[in-house]
Formats: sequence, C-alpha cells, structure tokens
Amino acid sequence: MSHILIVEDETIIRRALRKLLERHLYRVSEAGSVREAVDKHRFTDVDLIISDLRLPGAPGTSLLKQARDVPVMIMTSYASLRSAVDSMRMGAVDYIAKPFDHDEIIATVQRVLGKEKPSRTVGPKSGRSRAIAGMIGDSEPMRELYRRIRKVAPTEATVLVNGETGTGKELVARAIHEESLRSNKPLVAVNCAAIPETLIEAELFGHEKGAFTGAQTAREGLIAAADGGSLFLDEVGELPLEAQARLLRVLQEGEVRPIGAVESRKVNVRLITATHRNLHQLAREHKFRQDLYYRINVVQMILAPLRERGNDVLTLAGYLLEKFAAQANCPVPKLSSAAIQAITDYPWPGNVRELENAIQRAVILSDDHDEIDHRALDIDLVQSSMEKVGSRHLIGSPTTEPREDLSLEDYFARFVLEHQHSMSETELAKKLGVSRKCLWERRQKLGIPRKRKAQAAVEA
Repeated sequence: MSHILIVEDETIIRRALRKLLERHLYRVSEAGSVREAVDKHRFTDVDLIISDLRLPGAPGTSLLKQARDVPVMIMTSYASLRSAVDSMRMGAVDYIAKPFDHDEIIATVQRVLGKEKPSRTVGPKSGRSRAIAGMIGDSEPMRELYRRIRKVAPTEATVLVNGETGTGKELVARAIHEESLRSNKPLVAVNCAAIPETLIEAELFGHEKGAFTGAQTAREGLIAAADGGSLFLDEVGELPLEAQARLLRVLQEGEVRPIGAVESRKVNVRLITATHRNLHQLAREHKFRQDLYYRINVVQMILAPLRERGNDVLTLAGYLLEKFAAQANCPVPKLSSAAIQAITDYPWPGNVRELENAIQRAVILSDDHDEIDHRALDIDLVQSSMEKVGSRHLIGSPTTEPREDLSLEDYFARFVLEHQHSMSETELAKKLGVSRKCLWERRQKLGIPRKRKAQAAVEA
C-alpha cells in the first residue's frame, strides 16, 4: 500500500483529499505546513508528497529539496503559468490546479507512483530519461521517446518517424543524428513534398550534363552529399513511385546512379524518414512500394500529439514566451488564468507549431505586455470545448449563434443555464467532461445556483 503525505493548510480540502485517496486504498498522512511535515513525518517512509504551493511559512516548493528522492506533486488554486513552469523546473513531478477533478487527481497519482517506483528501487540510471538537447518535454510519451532515441541512435538502423503535422519530426531526426556515431558528418534534410515531382529524382540522385533539358552541368545529388552522414526524408509518402524504386536500390546496394550516368557511385548513408500519413495503408493500396516500406520501417518512432503530453504544453508555452519576448525586446509577460485554461483545454490540432504561432502572435499583438489574455492567443476556444465534450449541439438551439469572443467560463455558464432544466446534474457533468464535484464547484464560482426539480416543474 503506497503511503502519501498531504501538505495543505485548508482543513476541508485536506480531509476531502484524504478520504478520496483512502477510498482508492492509499495510506494517507496529513500536515498543515512544511514545518509540520518536516517535524512530524519521515520522508523516507513516504512514497509521494502532495503539497499546496502557498502555505503558511515556507512554500510547498521548499519540500522539493527536503524530500530528496520522494516525488512531490504541487497543487494550487493560484493557477499561473509561471508557478507551474517554475515548480516543474525545480523538480516537481507533476502540477495540478485547484479545484481539481477527482478522476484527474487519482489518475495523476497512479501515473506518478507507477513511474517513480522503479527508479527508487533500481537506481537513478534506470529511472526517468534526461531530455535530449533541443527537445522540450517531461511527459511519459516524451521520456519514452528519449529512451528510444538513445537506444536506436548508435546503431545503423533505418528509422521511420510518424506523427501529426507540427509535432517536431525533424527535431527527432536531428536528435538521432547528433546521438549517433555519424554526428561529425552532415545531416541532409529534404522535404519531399516541397520539391516538384519532375525534379525530385534529379535533386536526390543527381544528374549528368545534358541528361535532360536544362541540365547545363553535372550536379551531385543530395544522397551523395550525405555520404558518411545521415539523410532525412521528410514526408517520404509524397515520393513518386519511380523515385521510390531508385531509393530502394540505394538502400539495398549502397550505391547511387545519377540520372544520365553509366556507372554507379558507392555511398554510405543512414536513412531517417518521416511522415504524417499511414504508409502501411498506402502500401496496401499500391500508392507506396511495399518493399520500400519494409526497408524504411526497421524502427518506428511515433510522436505523441501535444494534446496527449500533459503539462508539456505549459512548459513549452513558458519557453516560447521567453523566446519571443527576447526577440521583441520586452519583459517576459505572464499568462492570465483564462489564457492558461485555454492553453490547457485547447486540443492543438497543429501541435507545437500551432502553439508557437499562437504565443508569438500574442506577444506581438498584446496591448498589455505584463499579462497576456486568452483572446490574444486567437484560438477557437468555443469549438475546442465543443469537440472536447463530444457533441455538436451543446450551445443553445440551432438558430442561436455563439459570440466569437465567448470565453471558456462563458461557455460553461451558458451550457449549464440552457440545459439544467432538461438534464440531471450527472448528465450535465458527463456532457461537460467533468465530475459532479467539479460541476458544483464551478457553479459556486460562477454564481449559478442549482435548479431544483420542484422549482423547474413550477416554472414549466
């Protein structure tokens, strides 16, 4: 049975959290401050510490050093991006903003305990992987990616990187190259979708003088330019079938023959490819060569979309704020609580690239350089909320058009007011994707009293 220490000065919250954890068979101890936690409890007997950020006396983050190997999870009702990012950088294993959802906190506790136990029993080297230079993120999908990169990079295996647009597939390719034995040789990156189909073969394999109209001189191809190093073919699914056949020969024979040439040239190239498309399905439909697919799919790395990377979105947002504030020669702004909620709730279909664009736009266009509001991010908050709930008919009747500047809190209030007559509290919570407790807490915060059935019947 895992032992959890709760450090929280609010008695009601502390006892509610204790009951929740005990119902899930955790052993729980309590403390009202950092001093009480240090004086009354031995951290070596604890598996996890859940601490409020703002406590009487020392803040909850002061436990990070004193707890040593014990993971510390920070919770706070003062949801600010800076405190979230700072807590994670100082060593907090995770971050939760109050009021929290019961299912969310239990899932987080289970994830943290399941993640930390092996590292405490086996040793630090077998625990969480350190980040790769140039890559940001400490979520479990990213840690697994770091481990996989470090394991595959020293080999000569061909790698296929698969992920949605904007997830950073080229960053993975560069990380594999930098961690490999070829790091002192060139990495040649080619976007296959950006080169016209009529020129792709000449670009990759080179050509002799006079090989085709316009070939005034002989030219070395990009594959030959990567000799001794690595070749990264982004959007490899866009390669024409003829070019695919030539590429297969390079992989099988280790040689390349320029267009119009008689003799082939030996090349030693490590191939890394990437795509957002399903190459297996394309191969079954004969739109991609099956034999080439099997050659390039020796090791596959799947990049998780940003919406599945938890608190990484906050860490990335903090990094991007600093980056673009420095470019604009202005102080690093903070994000308002509404902006933080928007960043956390939005699904980011464009992933890291879309987040980067939103942060840069907000830094440039925001009138207040001290704080950025969610409107400055210019993302479709209403639509993202509707997609998250999973219904197309959440907001009023078909004739009611939502305002373009509707905030997430406005959306929540509007949905509750319009549907509380026809739905129970359980149904409302389910449609909104929250627990009944979270629904009640938001009602209190927004001043929306619960509509009793008797009252609703009288009004009807």
